[in-house]
Amino acid sequence: MTWIWADVVRVAPILVFLLSITVVAELADAAGVFESAASLASRQGGGSVLRLWLLLVGLAAGCTILLSLDTTAVLLTPVVLTIARHLGLRPWPFALATVWLANTASLLLPVSNLTNLLLVDQLRWSVATYVGRMWLPALVALGVSVLLLLLLVGRSLRGRYDHPEPPVPHDRVLFRTAVVVCLLLGPAFVLGVPPWLVGCVAAALLVAVFARRRREVLRIGLVPWQLVVTTLVLFLVVGFLEQHGLTDVLARIAGTDPDGPIPLLRTAFVGAAASNLVNNLPAYVALEPVASASPERLLALLLGTNLGPLVTLWGSLATLLWRDRCRSGGVEVGAGRFAIAGAIGVPVLLVTSTLTLWLTR
Repeated sequence: MTWIWADVVRVAPILVFLLSITVVAELADAAGVFESAASLASRQGGGSVLRLWLLLVGLAAGCTILLSLDTTAVLLTPVVLTIARHLGLRPWPFALATVWLANTASLLLPVSNLTNLLLVDQLRWSVATYVGRMWLPALVALGVSVLLLLLLVGRSLRGRYDHPEPPVPHDRVLFRTAVVVCLLLGPAFVLGVPPWLVGCVAAALLVAVFARRRREVLRIGLVPWQLVVTTLVLFLVVGFLEQHGLTDVLARIAGTDPDGPIPLLRTAFVGAAASNLVNNLPAYVALEPVASASPERLLALLLGTNLGPLVTLWGSLATLLWRDRCRSGGVEVGAGRFAIAGAIGVPVLLVTSTLTLWLTR
Protein backbone atom coordinates (compact mmCIF):
# COMPACT_ATOMS: atom_id res chain seq x y z
CA MET A 1 0.00 0.00 0.00
CA THR A 2 3.03 2.27 -0.13
CA TRP A 3 1.82 3.50 -3.54
CA ILE A 4 -1.08 5.27 -1.79
CA TRP A 5 1.28 7.29 0.38
CA ALA A 6 3.52 8.05 -2.64
CA ASP A 7 0.52 9.32 -4.64
CA VAL A 8 -0.71 11.48 -1.76
CA VAL A 9 2.76 13.00 -1.25
CA ARG A 10 3.05 13.77 -4.95
CA VAL A 11 -0.39 15.32 -5.31
CA ALA A 12 -0.42 17.25 -2.01
CA PRO A 13 1.36 20.43 -3.28
CA ILE A 14 -0.90 20.43 -6.35
CA LEU A 15 -4.04 20.18 -4.24
CA VAL A 16 -2.80 22.96 -1.94
CA PHE A 17 -2.27 25.12 -5.00
CA LEU A 18 -5.75 24.26 -6.30
CA LEU A 19 -7.30 25.21 -2.96
CA SER A 20 -5.41 28.47 -2.57
CA ILE A 21 -5.71 29.73 -6.15
CA THR A 22 -9.46 29.06 -6.10
CA VAL A 23 -9.78 31.18 -2.95
CA VAL A 24 -7.75 33.92 -4.66
CA ALA A 25 -10.00 33.80 -7.72
CA GLU A 26 -13.21 33.80 -5.68
CA LEU A 27 -12.12 36.80 -3.62
CA ALA A 28 -10.91 38.64 -6.73
CA ASP A 29 -14.32 38.03 -8.22
CA ALA A 30 -16.02 39.34 -5.05
CA ALA A 31 -13.84 42.46 -5.30
CA GLY A 32 -15.11 43.08 -8.83
CA VAL A 33 -11.92 42.27 -10.76
CA PHE A 34 -13.49 39.98 -13.37
CA GLU A 35 -16.58 42.14 -13.85
CA SER A 36 -14.41 45.23 -14.38
CA ALA A 37 -12.11 43.39 -16.78
CA ALA A 38 -15.06 42.18 -18.87
CA SER A 39 -16.62 45.64 -18.80
CA LEU A 40 -13.33 47.18 -19.92
CA ALA A 41 -13.24 44.70 -22.80
CA SER A 42 -16.78 45.68 -23.82
CA ARG A 43 -15.85 49.37 -23.83
CA GLN A 44 -12.61 48.73 -25.72
CA GLY A 45 -14.63 46.77 -28.26
CA GLY A 46 -15.89 50.05 -29.64
CA GLY A 47 -19.33 48.62 -30.39
CA SER A 48 -17.97 45.84 -32.65
CA VAL A 49 -19.19 42.38 -31.65
CA LEU A 50 -16.16 40.74 -33.28
CA ARG A 51 -13.71 43.01 -31.49
CA LEU A 52 -15.48 42.43 -28.18
CA TRP A 53 -15.31 38.67 -28.74
CA LEU A 54 -11.59 38.85 -29.47
CA LEU A 55 -10.97 40.93 -26.34
CA LEU A 56 -12.91 38.48 -24.20
CA VAL A 57 -10.92 35.64 -25.78
CA GLY A 58 -7.77 37.45 -24.68
CA LEU A 59 -9.19 37.85 -21.19
CA ALA A 60 -10.03 34.13 -21.02
CA ALA A 61 -6.53 33.22 -22.21
CA GLY A 62 -4.86 35.49 -19.66
CA CYS A 63 -7.06 34.21 -16.85
CA THR A 64 -6.27 30.60 -17.79
CA ILE A 65 -2.53 31.16 -18.05
CA LEU A 66 -2.19 32.99 -14.72
CA LEU A 67 -5.01 31.56 -12.59
CA SER A 68 -5.62 28.10 -14.13
CA LEU A 69 -8.29 26.74 -16.42
CA ASP A 70 -10.70 25.96 -13.58
CA THR A 71 -10.75 29.64 -12.60
CA THR A 72 -11.70 30.59 -16.14
CA ALA A 73 -14.48 28.01 -16.18
CA VAL A 74 -15.89 28.86 -12.77
CA LEU A 75 -15.56 32.63 -12.52
CA LEU A 76 -15.14 34.08 -15.99
CA THR A 77 -17.95 32.12 -17.63
CA PRO A 78 -20.81 33.81 -15.74
CA VAL A 79 -19.23 37.24 -16.29
CA VAL A 80 -18.94 36.67 -20.04
CA LEU A 81 -22.51 35.38 -20.25
CA THR A 82 -23.78 38.39 -18.30
CA ILE A 83 -21.97 40.78 -20.62
CA ALA A 84 -23.45 39.05 -23.68
CA ARG A 85 -26.95 39.08 -22.19
CA HIS A 86 -26.81 42.76 -21.19
CA LEU A 87 -25.64 43.71 -24.67
CA GLY A 88 -28.34 41.62 -26.36
CA LEU A 89 -25.82 39.26 -28.00
CA ARG A 90 -26.03 35.50 -28.60
CA PRO A 91 -24.29 33.84 -25.65
CA TRP A 92 -23.10 30.63 -27.37
CA PRO A 93 -20.09 32.09 -29.26
CA PHE A 94 -18.84 33.64 -26.02
CA ALA A 95 -19.55 30.54 -23.93
CA LEU A 96 -17.81 28.22 -26.41
CA ALA A 97 -14.77 30.50 -26.62
CA THR A 98 -14.49 30.54 -22.84
CA VAL A 99 -14.35 26.76 -22.44
CA TRP A 100 -12.08 26.28 -25.43
CA LEU A 101 -9.60 28.85 -24.16
CA ALA A 102 -9.83 27.39 -20.66
CA ASN A 103 -8.40 24.18 -22.12
CA THR A 104 -6.25 25.30 -25.04
CA ALA A 105 -4.58 28.25 -23.28
CA SER A 106 -3.50 26.02 -20.41
CA LEU A 107 -0.06 25.10 -21.75
CA LEU A 108 2.11 28.19 -21.24
CA LEU A 109 2.83 28.05 -17.48
CA PRO A 110 2.98 25.07 -15.12
CA VAL A 111 0.21 26.61 -12.99
CA SER A 112 -2.18 26.88 -15.93
CA ASN A 113 -3.22 23.23 -15.59
CA LEU A 114 -2.79 20.52 -12.97
CA THR A 115 -1.37 18.21 -15.63
CA ASN A 116 1.43 20.74 -16.25
CA LEU A 117 2.34 20.64 -12.58
CA LEU A 118 2.48 16.86 -12.72
CA LEU A 119 4.83 16.96 -15.71
CA VAL A 120 7.13 19.53 -14.10
CA ASP A 121 7.24 17.38 -10.97
CA GLN A 122 7.98 14.25 -12.99
CA LEU A 123 10.82 15.84 -14.99
CA ARG A 124 12.10 18.00 -12.11
CA TRP A 125 12.00 21.00 -14.43
CA SER A 126 12.12 24.62 -13.38
CA VAL A 127 9.45 27.04 -14.57
CA ALA A 128 11.98 28.61 -16.94
CA THR A 129 12.87 25.23 -18.46
CA TYR A 130 9.22 24.36 -18.98
CA VAL A 131 8.32 27.72 -20.53
CA GLY A 132 11.43 27.66 -22.70
CA ARG A 133 10.37 24.32 -24.16
CA MET A 134 6.62 24.89 -24.44
CA TRP A 135 6.12 28.55 -25.30
CA LEU A 136 5.93 28.06 -29.07
CA PRO A 137 3.61 25.00 -29.06
CA ALA A 138 1.46 26.86 -26.52
CA LEU A 139 1.21 29.96 -28.72
CA VAL A 140 0.48 27.83 -31.78
CA ALA A 141 -2.32 26.08 -29.90
CA LEU A 142 -3.71 29.44 -28.79
CA GLY A 143 -3.60 30.96 -32.28
CA VAL A 144 -5.09 27.89 -33.96
CA SER A 145 -7.87 27.82 -31.34
CA VAL A 146 -8.89 31.37 -32.14
CA LEU A 147 -8.88 30.70 -35.90
CA LEU A 148 -10.94 27.54 -35.47
CA LEU A 149 -13.44 29.31 -33.23
CA LEU A 150 -13.80 32.08 -35.80
CA LEU A 151 -14.61 29.46 -38.43
CA LEU A 152 -17.16 27.84 -36.12
CA VAL A 153 -18.96 30.92 -34.76
CA GLY A 154 -17.75 33.80 -36.94
CA ARG A 155 -21.13 34.38 -38.56
CA SER A 156 -22.65 35.10 -35.14
CA LEU A 157 -20.09 37.83 -34.43
CA ARG A 158 -21.30 40.32 -37.02
CA GLY A 159 -23.00 43.55 -36.03
CA ARG A 160 -22.63 46.17 -33.33
CA TYR A 161 -23.78 46.89 -29.77
CA ASP A 162 -24.33 49.90 -27.55
CA HIS A 163 -21.65 50.82 -25.03
CA PRO A 164 -22.48 49.71 -21.46
CA GLU A 165 -21.99 51.78 -18.36
CA PRO A 166 -18.79 50.83 -16.51
CA PRO A 167 -19.29 49.14 -13.13
CA VAL A 168 -18.28 50.98 -9.97
CA PRO A 169 -16.34 48.82 -7.44
CA HIS A 170 -18.13 48.54 -4.09
CA ASP A 171 -14.82 48.85 -2.22
CA ARG A 172 -11.90 50.46 -4.02
CA VAL A 173 -9.35 49.21 -1.48
CA LEU A 174 -10.43 45.61 -1.99
CA PHE A 175 -10.57 46.09 -5.75
CA ARG A 176 -7.09 47.58 -6.00
CA THR A 177 -5.60 45.00 -3.63
CA ALA A 178 -7.10 42.14 -5.63
CA VAL A 179 -5.86 43.62 -8.91
CA VAL A 180 -2.31 43.96 -7.57
CA VAL A 181 -2.34 40.42 -6.18
CA CYS A 182 -3.55 38.99 -9.51
CA LEU A 183 -0.97 40.95 -11.47
CA LEU A 184 1.86 39.74 -9.23
CA LEU A 185 0.95 36.07 -9.62
CA GLY A 186 2.47 35.76 -13.10
CA PRO A 187 5.91 37.20 -12.21
CA ALA A 188 6.01 35.09 -9.04
CA PHE A 189 5.34 31.90 -11.01
CA VAL A 190 7.90 32.79 -13.68
CA LEU A 191 10.55 33.52 -11.03
CA GLY A 192 10.24 29.92 -9.90
CA VAL A 193 8.53 30.36 -6.53
CA PRO A 194 6.67 27.09 -5.76
CA PRO A 195 3.08 27.49 -7.00
CA TRP A 196 1.58 26.25 -3.75
CA LEU A 197 3.52 28.90 -1.83
CA VAL A 198 2.48 31.68 -4.22
CA GLY A 199 -1.14 30.61 -3.95
CA CYS A 200 -1.06 30.41 -0.15
CA VAL A 201 0.56 33.84 0.27
CA ALA A 202 -1.86 35.45 -2.20
CA ALA A 203 -4.86 33.81 -0.57
CA ALA A 204 -3.71 34.76 2.94
CA LEU A 205 -3.23 38.39 1.89
CA LEU A 206 -6.68 38.67 0.34
CA VAL A 207 -8.33 36.85 3.24
CA ALA A 208 -6.70 39.30 5.68
CA VAL A 209 -7.91 42.34 3.74
CA PHE A 210 -11.43 40.93 3.34
CA ALA A 211 -11.52 40.06 7.06
CA ARG A 212 -11.13 43.74 7.85
CA ARG A 213 -13.42 45.19 5.18
CA ARG A 214 -15.98 42.55 4.08
CA ARG A 215 -15.90 39.71 6.56
CA GLU A 216 -19.26 38.33 5.33
CA VAL A 217 -17.64 37.23 2.07
CA LEU A 218 -15.37 34.79 3.90
CA ARG A 219 -17.23 31.50 4.06
CA ILE A 220 -16.38 27.82 3.88
CA GLY A 221 -17.84 27.64 0.36
CA LEU A 222 -14.81 29.55 -0.96
CA VAL A 223 -12.75 26.41 -0.56
CA PRO A 224 -13.40 23.84 -3.34
CA TRP A 225 -13.39 20.74 -1.12
CA GLN A 226 -15.49 18.70 -3.54
CA LEU A 227 -13.11 19.41 -6.43
CA VAL A 228 -10.09 18.53 -4.30
CA VAL A 229 -11.63 15.26 -3.10
CA THR A 230 -12.60 14.35 -6.68
CA THR A 231 -9.06 15.03 -7.87
CA LEU A 232 -7.53 12.94 -5.08
CA VAL A 233 -9.91 10.05 -5.76
CA LEU A 234 -9.01 10.11 -9.47
CA PHE A 235 -5.33 9.83 -8.57
CA LEU A 236 -5.92 6.91 -6.22
CA VAL A 237 -8.14 5.05 -8.70
CA VAL A 238 -5.49 5.31 -11.40
CA GLY A 239 -2.82 4.25 -8.90
CA PHE A 240 -4.85 1.16 -8.02
CA LEU A 241 -5.31 0.25 -11.70
CA GLU A 242 -1.60 0.72 -12.35
CA GLN A 243 -0.91 -1.87 -9.66
CA HIS A 244 -3.08 -4.29 -11.65
CA GLY A 245 -1.61 -4.05 -15.15
CA LEU A 246 -2.99 -0.79 -16.56
CA THR A 247 0.45 0.45 -17.66
CA ASP A 248 1.10 -2.63 -19.81
CA VAL A 249 -2.26 -2.30 -21.54
CA LEU A 250 -1.73 1.39 -22.27
CA ALA A 251 1.83 0.76 -23.53
CA ARG A 252 0.44 -1.52 -26.24
CA ILE A 253 -2.06 1.18 -27.26
CA ALA A 254 0.22 4.22 -27.12
CA GLY A 255 3.31 2.44 -28.43
CA THR A 256 6.91 2.66 -27.30
CA ASP A 257 8.58 3.77 -30.53
CA PRO A 258 11.49 6.26 -30.46
CA ASP A 259 10.74 9.95 -30.64
CA GLY A 260 9.60 11.17 -34.03
CA PRO A 261 6.60 12.98 -35.50
CA ILE A 262 4.44 9.86 -35.84
CA PRO A 263 5.12 8.45 -32.34
CA LEU A 264 4.56 11.90 -30.83
CA LEU A 265 1.29 12.31 -32.71
CA ARG A 266 0.24 8.82 -31.60
CA THR A 267 0.93 9.70 -27.98
CA ALA A 268 -0.96 12.99 -28.26
CA PHE A 269 -4.00 11.40 -29.90
CA VAL A 270 -4.10 8.53 -27.39
CA GLY A 271 -3.95 11.09 -24.58
CA ALA A 272 -6.80 13.05 -26.16
CA ALA A 273 -8.92 9.93 -26.68
CA ALA A 274 -8.37 8.78 -23.09
CA SER A 275 -9.22 12.26 -21.81
CA ASN A 276 -12.55 12.27 -23.62
CA LEU A 277 -13.32 8.79 -22.33
CA VAL A 278 -12.48 9.18 -18.64
CA ASN A 279 -11.29 12.80 -18.01
CA ASN A 280 -7.91 14.31 -18.75
CA LEU A 281 -6.41 14.15 -15.26
CA PRO A 282 -6.62 10.36 -14.79
CA ALA A 283 -5.72 9.98 -18.48
CA TYR A 284 -2.45 11.86 -17.94
CA VAL A 285 -1.63 10.00 -14.73
CA ALA A 286 -2.34 6.63 -16.34
CA LEU A 287 -0.29 7.33 -19.48
CA GLU A 288 2.62 9.08 -17.76
CA PRO A 289 4.54 5.82 -17.06
CA VAL A 290 4.14 4.86 -20.73
CA ALA A 291 5.51 8.18 -21.99
CA SER A 292 8.14 8.74 -19.31
CA ALA A 293 10.96 7.27 -21.40
CA SER A 294 11.54 10.71 -22.92
CA PRO A 295 10.57 14.32 -22.16
CA GLU A 296 9.28 14.72 -25.72
CA ARG A 297 6.76 11.91 -25.29
CA LEU A 298 5.60 13.41 -21.99
CA LEU A 299 5.15 16.80 -23.64
CA ALA A 300 3.18 15.19 -26.46
CA LEU A 301 1.00 13.50 -23.84
CA LEU A 302 0.50 16.89 -22.21
CA LEU A 303 -0.67 18.33 -25.53
CA GLY A 304 -3.16 15.50 -25.88
CA THR A 305 -4.57 15.82 -22.37
CA ASN A 306 -4.73 19.63 -22.40
CA LEU A 307 -5.99 20.26 -25.93
CA GLY A 308 -7.88 17.02 -26.44
CA PRO A 309 -10.77 17.10 -23.93
CA LEU A 310 -13.07 19.24 -26.07
CA VAL A 311 -15.29 16.50 -27.49
CA THR A 312 -17.09 15.17 -24.41
CA LEU A 313 -18.48 17.32 -21.62
CA TRP A 314 -16.63 15.25 -19.01
CA GLY A 315 -13.26 15.50 -20.75
CA SER A 316 -11.88 17.87 -18.12
CA LEU A 317 -12.99 19.17 -14.75
CA ALA A 318 -12.98 22.68 -16.21
CA THR A 319 -15.49 21.66 -18.89
CA LEU A 320 -17.79 20.12 -16.29
CA LEU A 321 -17.60 23.29 -14.19
CA TRP A 322 -18.22 25.42 -17.29
CA ARG A 323 -21.34 23.45 -18.20
CA ASP A 324 -22.74 23.96 -14.70
CA ARG A 325 -22.10 27.70 -14.89
CA CYS A 326 -23.73 27.87 -18.31
CA ARG A 327 -26.84 26.14 -16.98
CA SER A 328 -26.95 28.55 -14.05
CA GLY A 329 -26.76 31.40 -16.56
CA GLY A 330 -29.66 30.06 -18.61
CA VAL A 331 -27.54 28.63 -21.45
CA GLU A 332 -28.18 24.97 -22.21
CA VAL A 333 -25.17 23.11 -23.58
CA GLY A 334 -26.02 20.28 -25.95
CA ALA A 335 -23.57 17.37 -25.88
CA GLY A 336 -23.90 16.87 -29.64
CA ARG A 337 -23.30 20.51 -30.49
CA PHE A 338 -20.29 20.62 -28.21
CA ALA A 339 -18.91 17.34 -29.60
CA ILE A 340 -19.20 18.46 -33.23
CA ALA A 341 -17.16 21.60 -32.55
CA GLY A 342 -14.54 19.56 -30.69
CA ALA A 343 -14.37 16.82 -33.30
CA ILE A 344 -13.58 19.47 -35.91
CA GLY A 345 -11.05 21.36 -33.83
CA VAL A 346 -9.16 18.82 -31.74
CA PRO A 347 -7.39 16.96 -34.61
CA VAL A 348 -6.19 20.26 -36.08
CA LEU A 349 -5.00 21.48 -32.68
CA LEU A 350 -3.14 18.24 -31.95
CA VAL A 351 -1.44 18.02 -35.34
CA THR A 352 -0.27 21.64 -35.43
CA SER A 353 0.91 21.81 -31.82
CA THR A 354 2.58 18.37 -31.84
CA LEU A 355 4.43 19.06 -35.07
CA THR A 356 5.55 22.39 -33.60
CA LEU A 357 6.81 20.49 -30.56
CA TRP A 358 8.75 18.09 -32.78
CA LEU A 359 10.22 20.83 -34.99
CA THR A 360 11.47 22.80 -31.97
CA ARG A 361 12.96 19.81 -30.12
